[in-house]
Amino acid sequence: MIDQLAAAFDYQQKVVALHQERHEILASNIANADTPNYKARDIDFASELKKAVEGERRTSTEGLALERTSVRHIAGQAESLSSLDDNLMYRIPAQPSLDANTVEMDQERTQFLDNAMRYRIGLTLVNRRIQGLKEAMQPE
Repeated sequence: MIDQLAAAFDYQQKVVALHQERHEILASNIANADTPNYKARDIDFASELKKAVEGERRTSTEGLALERTSVRHIAGQAESLSSLDDNLMYRIPAQPSLDANTVEMDQERTQFLDNAMRYRIGLTLVNRRIQGLKEAMQPE
C-alpha cells in the first residue's frame, strides 16, 4: 500500500524538486549580475527530468560523509544539493558586457518567474492528488 502511494507521487515529486534546484541556479545568476567574469548558468529541464525519472541521477556524498567508528554504525548518505553541477550549461549573452559578465537581467527575471510559476503548479498538482486520495479513502 505504501509503495503504491509513493509511486503515485514519485514523478510529481521529482518535477517539483528539479524546479526547486533550477530556482536556486537562477537566483544565483541574479545575485551575481554585477560580479565581473560571472557566467550565467542554467539546466536543460527536460533532459534532467528524464534522467531523474530513469534514475540516472547519482547521489553525491562529497563533503557529507560521516565517519564510522564502528561497523554497526549506519553509513551516512545524503544527496548533495549541488547534484546538477556537472550538467550546468552556460548561457550565451545577446549583448556582451565589458566586464565579461553574461547575466542578462531581463532574461533571468523571465526565466525566474516562469520557473516559479511552474514550481507553484507542481505543488498544486501534488496537493490535488493528495486531496483526491484522501477523498477516495473516506467512507461514504
